[in-house]
Amino acid sequence: MIHILLILLVAVIAFPVIYALITSTLTFQQAYSYPPRLIPGNQLWTNITQAWERVNFGRLFFNSTVISVVVSFVKIVLALLAAFAYTHFRFRGRSILFPMTMVTQMLPLPVRILPTYHLMASFHWINSYYALMFPFFASTTGILLFRQFFMTVPRDLSDAARVDGTTPMRYFLQILVPISKTNIAALFVIEFIFIWSQYLWPLIVTTTADMRVVQIGLKMLLASEQIAPEWNVIMAGTIIAMLPPLVVLIAFRKSFAEGIAMQSEK
Repeated sequence: MIHILLILLVAVIAFPVIYALITSTLTFQQAYSYPPRLIPGNQLWTNITQAWERVNFGRLFFNSTVISVVVSFVKIVLALLAAFAYTHFRFRGRSILFPMTMVTQMLPLPVRILPTYHLMASFHWINSYYALMFPFFASTTGILLFRQFFMTVPRDLSDAARVDGTTPMRYFLQILVPISKTNIAALFVIEFIFIWSQYLWPLIVTTTADMRVVQIGLKMLLASEQIAPEWNVIMAGTIIAMLPPLVVLIAFRKSFAEGIAMQSEK
Protein backbone atom coordinates (compact mmCIF):
# COMPACT_ATOMS: atom_id res chain seq x y z
CA MET A 1 0.00 0.00 0.00
CA ILE A 2 2.87 2.36 0.77
CA HIS A 3 4.42 1.68 -2.64
CA ILE A 4 1.09 2.22 -4.38
CA LEU A 5 0.63 5.52 -2.54
CA LEU A 6 4.14 6.65 -3.46
CA ILE A 7 3.58 5.75 -7.12
CA LEU A 8 0.34 7.74 -7.17
CA LEU A 9 2.03 10.74 -5.56
CA VAL A 10 4.89 10.63 -8.07
CA ALA A 11 2.37 10.38 -10.91
CA VAL A 12 0.47 13.42 -9.63
CA ILE A 13 3.67 15.44 -9.22
CA ALA A 14 5.09 14.40 -12.60
CA PHE A 15 1.88 14.80 -14.62
CA PRO A 16 2.24 18.57 -15.28
CA VAL A 17 5.75 18.01 -16.62
CA ILE A 18 4.63 15.05 -18.74
CA TYR A 19 1.66 17.03 -20.09
CA ALA A 20 3.92 19.99 -20.90
CA LEU A 21 6.24 17.65 -22.81
CA ILE A 22 3.30 16.15 -24.73
CA THR A 23 1.89 19.60 -25.56
CA SER A 24 5.28 20.72 -26.87
CA THR A 25 5.04 18.02 -29.55
CA LEU A 26 1.62 19.11 -30.87
CA THR A 27 0.45 21.60 -33.46
CA PHE A 28 -1.46 24.75 -32.53
CA GLN A 29 -4.82 23.14 -33.36
CA GLN A 30 -3.98 19.92 -31.51
CA ALA A 31 -2.98 21.86 -28.39
CA TYR A 32 -6.52 23.26 -28.22
CA SER A 33 -8.32 20.02 -28.99
CA TYR A 34 -10.90 18.75 -26.51
CA PRO A 35 -10.58 16.43 -24.74
CA PRO A 36 -6.87 17.21 -24.33
CA ARG A 37 -4.50 14.96 -26.25
CA LEU A 38 -2.31 12.66 -24.17
CA ILE A 39 -0.52 11.16 -27.15
CA PRO A 40 2.69 12.89 -28.31
CA GLY A 41 2.81 14.44 -31.74
CA ASN A 42 5.72 15.02 -34.12
CA GLN A 43 6.18 18.80 -33.88
CA LEU A 44 8.65 18.95 -30.99
CA TRP A 45 11.63 20.19 -33.00
CA THR A 46 9.49 22.67 -34.92
CA ASN A 47 8.07 24.13 -31.71
CA ILE A 48 11.49 24.28 -30.06
CA THR A 49 12.90 26.10 -33.10
CA GLN A 50 10.05 28.62 -33.05
CA ALA A 51 10.45 29.24 -29.31
CA TRP A 52 14.23 29.57 -29.66
CA GLU A 53 14.08 32.07 -32.52
CA ARG A 54 11.03 34.08 -31.44
CA VAL A 55 12.53 35.49 -28.22
CA ASN A 56 16.25 34.96 -28.91
CA PHE A 57 16.45 32.10 -26.40
CA GLY A 58 20.19 31.69 -27.02
CA ARG A 59 20.95 35.08 -25.43
CA LEU A 60 18.48 34.47 -22.60
CA PHE A 61 20.08 31.09 -21.95
CA PHE A 62 23.54 32.64 -21.83
CA ASN A 63 22.42 35.33 -19.38
CA SER A 64 20.67 32.90 -17.05
CA THR A 65 23.58 30.45 -17.11
CA VAL A 66 26.21 33.08 -16.36
CA ILE A 67 24.16 34.63 -13.57
CA SER A 68 23.23 31.30 -11.97
CA VAL A 69 26.76 29.85 -12.06
CA VAL A 70 28.52 33.01 -10.85
CA VAL A 71 26.03 33.74 -8.06
CA SER A 72 26.07 30.12 -6.85
CA PHE A 73 29.88 30.05 -6.82
CA VAL A 74 30.25 33.38 -5.00
CA LYS A 75 27.52 32.44 -2.52
CA ILE A 76 29.33 29.22 -1.64
CA VAL A 77 32.69 30.96 -1.23
CA LEU A 78 31.30 33.72 0.99
CA ALA A 79 29.20 31.27 3.03
CA LEU A 80 32.22 29.05 3.62
CA LEU A 81 34.36 31.97 4.76
CA ALA A 82 31.63 33.40 7.01
CA ALA A 83 30.92 30.01 8.60
CA PHE A 84 34.65 29.51 9.16
CA ALA A 85 34.90 32.89 10.89
CA TYR A 86 31.86 32.22 13.09
CA THR A 87 33.08 28.81 14.23
CA HIS A 88 36.87 29.16 14.48
CA PHE A 89 37.51 32.74 15.56
CA ARG A 90 36.50 34.80 18.55
CA PHE A 91 35.87 38.45 17.76
CA ARG A 92 33.88 41.29 19.24
CA GLY A 93 30.22 41.24 18.31
CA ARG A 94 30.15 37.64 17.09
CA SER A 95 27.18 36.75 19.32
CA ILE A 96 25.20 39.67 17.85
CA LEU A 97 26.26 39.45 14.20
CA PHE A 98 25.10 35.89 13.65
CA PRO A 99 21.51 36.46 14.91
CA MET A 100 21.37 39.65 12.83
CA THR A 101 22.42 37.60 9.81
CA MET A 102 19.64 35.11 10.49
CA VAL A 103 17.08 37.94 10.70
CA THR A 104 17.73 38.76 7.04
CA GLN A 105 16.35 35.32 6.19
CA MET A 106 12.94 36.57 7.36
CA LEU A 107 12.92 39.37 4.79
CA PRO A 108 11.69 38.09 1.41
CA LEU A 109 12.87 39.70 -1.81
CA PRO A 110 9.65 41.75 -2.40
CA VAL A 111 10.27 43.55 0.90
CA ARG A 112 13.79 44.49 -0.18
CA ILE A 113 13.05 45.38 -3.80
CA LEU A 114 12.68 49.17 -3.39
CA PRO A 115 15.86 49.84 -1.35
CA THR A 116 17.85 47.34 -3.41
CA TYR A 117 16.69 48.92 -6.66
CA HIS A 118 17.59 52.37 -5.32
CA LEU A 119 21.05 51.07 -4.38
CA MET A 120 21.62 49.56 -7.83
CA ALA A 121 20.46 52.80 -9.45
CA SER A 122 22.86 54.85 -7.31
CA PHE A 123 25.70 52.63 -8.58
CA HIS A 124 24.43 53.03 -12.18
CA TRP A 125 24.11 49.27 -12.42
CA ILE A 126 20.58 49.09 -13.81
CA ASN A 127 20.37 46.82 -16.88
CA SER A 128 23.72 45.14 -16.13
CA TYR A 129 25.02 41.84 -14.84
CA TYR A 130 26.03 43.61 -11.63
CA ALA A 131 22.42 44.37 -10.73
CA LEU A 132 21.36 40.83 -11.62
CA MET A 133 24.06 39.20 -9.47
CA PHE A 134 25.27 41.37 -6.59
CA PRO A 135 22.03 41.41 -4.51
CA PHE A 136 22.15 37.60 -4.33
CA PHE A 137 25.78 37.09 -3.36
CA ALA A 138 25.16 36.76 0.39
CA SER A 139 23.44 33.55 1.49
CA THR A 140 22.08 33.19 5.01
CA THR A 141 21.08 29.62 4.19
CA GLY A 142 24.64 28.81 3.12
CA ILE A 143 26.16 30.35 6.23
CA LEU A 144 23.83 28.38 8.47
CA LEU A 145 24.45 25.16 6.51
CA PHE A 146 28.24 25.36 6.73
CA ARG A 147 28.27 26.71 10.28
CA GLN A 148 26.28 23.74 11.51
CA PHE A 149 28.63 21.38 9.68
CA PHE A 150 31.82 23.06 10.92
CA MET A 151 30.55 22.83 14.48
CA THR A 152 30.52 19.04 14.15
CA VAL A 153 34.21 18.95 13.17
CA PRO A 154 36.27 17.96 16.25
CA ARG A 155 38.11 20.89 17.75
CA ASP A 156 41.15 18.65 18.19
CA LEU A 157 41.58 18.68 14.41
CA SER A 158 42.17 22.43 14.27
CA ASP A 159 44.36 22.28 17.39
CA ALA A 160 46.53 19.59 15.81
CA ALA A 161 46.80 21.61 12.61
CA ARG A 162 47.84 24.67 14.62
CA VAL A 163 50.51 22.67 16.46
CA ASP A 164 51.88 21.48 13.10
CA GLY A 165 52.26 25.11 12.06
CA THR A 166 49.30 25.19 9.65
CA THR A 167 47.90 28.68 9.07
CA PRO A 168 44.14 29.22 9.47
CA MET A 169 43.59 29.66 5.72
CA ARG A 170 45.64 26.56 4.91
CA TYR A 171 43.58 24.57 7.43
CA PHE A 172 40.43 25.99 5.87
CA LEU A 173 41.43 25.22 2.26
CA GLN A 174 43.10 21.85 2.75
CA ILE A 175 40.93 20.32 5.48
CA LEU A 176 37.56 22.02 5.94
CA VAL A 177 36.72 22.65 2.29
CA PRO A 178 37.50 19.08 1.09
CA ILE A 179 35.37 17.49 3.82
CA SER A 180 32.54 19.91 2.95
CA LYS A 181 32.18 18.75 -0.67
CA THR A 182 28.80 17.12 -0.03
CA ASN A 183 27.37 20.27 1.51
CA ILE A 184 28.91 22.40 -1.23
CA ALA A 185 27.22 20.30 -3.92
CA ALA A 186 23.87 20.45 -2.09
CA LEU A 187 24.06 24.23 -1.74
CA PHE A 188 25.11 24.64 -5.38
CA VAL A 189 22.02 22.74 -6.56
CA ILE A 190 19.71 24.77 -4.30
CA GLU A 191 21.18 28.13 -5.26
CA PHE A 192 21.46 27.38 -8.98
CA ILE A 193 17.79 26.43 -9.21
CA PHE A 194 16.80 29.43 -7.06
CA ILE A 195 18.68 31.93 -9.24
CA TRP A 196 17.62 30.26 -12.49
CA SER A 197 13.96 30.60 -11.44
CA GLN A 198 14.15 34.33 -10.68
CA TYR A 199 11.59 36.41 -12.56
CA LEU A 200 10.55 39.50 -10.62
CA TRP A 201 13.98 41.01 -9.93
CA PRO A 202 15.37 40.54 -13.49
CA LEU A 203 12.12 42.00 -14.85
CA ILE A 204 12.62 45.15 -12.74
CA VAL A 205 16.33 45.81 -13.26
CA THR A 206 16.62 44.97 -16.98
CA THR A 207 15.40 47.31 -19.67
CA THR A 208 16.71 45.79 -22.92
CA ALA A 209 16.10 42.43 -24.56
CA ASP A 210 19.77 41.41 -24.50
CA MET A 211 19.82 41.47 -20.67
CA ARG A 212 16.64 39.45 -20.14
CA VAL A 213 16.69 35.96 -18.63
CA VAL A 214 14.95 32.71 -19.52
CA GLN A 215 11.96 33.19 -17.22
CA ILE A 216 11.15 36.54 -18.85
CA GLY A 217 11.51 34.84 -22.22
CA LEU A 218 8.74 32.42 -21.28
CA LYS A 219 6.50 35.36 -20.44
CA MET A 220 7.38 36.92 -23.79
CA LEU A 221 6.28 33.71 -25.51
CA LEU A 222 2.97 33.94 -23.69
CA ALA A 223 2.43 37.40 -25.15
CA SER A 224 2.00 35.93 -28.61
CA GLU A 225 0.73 37.86 -31.60
CA GLN A 226 -1.88 35.17 -32.06
CA ILE A 227 -5.36 35.71 -30.67
CA ALA A 228 -4.88 32.69 -28.44
CA PRO A 229 -1.57 31.78 -26.78
CA GLU A 230 0.43 29.19 -28.71
CA TRP A 231 0.68 26.68 -25.89
CA ASN A 232 2.63 24.23 -28.02
CA VAL A 233 5.42 26.79 -28.51
CA ILE A 234 5.19 28.01 -24.91
CA MET A 235 5.53 24.48 -23.56
CA ALA A 236 8.47 23.87 -25.89
CA GLY A 237 10.13 26.94 -24.36
CA THR A 238 9.27 25.63 -20.90
CA ILE A 239 10.97 22.31 -21.66
CA ILE A 240 14.07 24.20 -22.82
CA ALA A 241 14.08 26.27 -19.61
CA MET A 242 13.81 23.13 -17.47
CA LEU A 243 16.88 21.45 -18.92
CA PRO A 244 19.77 23.25 -17.13
CA PRO A 245 18.32 22.86 -13.58
CA LEU A 246 17.51 19.24 -14.43
CA VAL A 247 21.06 18.59 -15.63
CA VAL A 248 22.51 20.18 -12.48
CA LEU A 249 20.19 18.18 -10.25
CA ILE A 250 21.04 14.90 -12.00
CA ALA A 251 24.77 15.64 -11.95
CA PHE A 252 24.80 16.37 -8.21
CA ARG A 253 21.86 14.21 -7.13
CA LYS A 254 23.92 11.88 -4.93
CA SER A 255 25.77 14.67 -3.12
CA PHE A 256 22.57 16.70 -2.89
CA ALA A 257 20.69 13.84 -1.21
CA GLU A 258 23.59 13.12 1.15
CA GLY A 259 23.95 16.78 2.07
CA ILE A 260 20.24 17.21 2.84
CA ALA A 261 20.20 13.94 4.82
CA MET A 262 23.27 15.03 6.77
CA GLN A 263 21.64 18.31 7.77
CA SER A 264 18.41 16.54 8.72
CA GLU A 265 20.30 14.26 11.07
CA LYS A 266 21.85 17.25 12.77
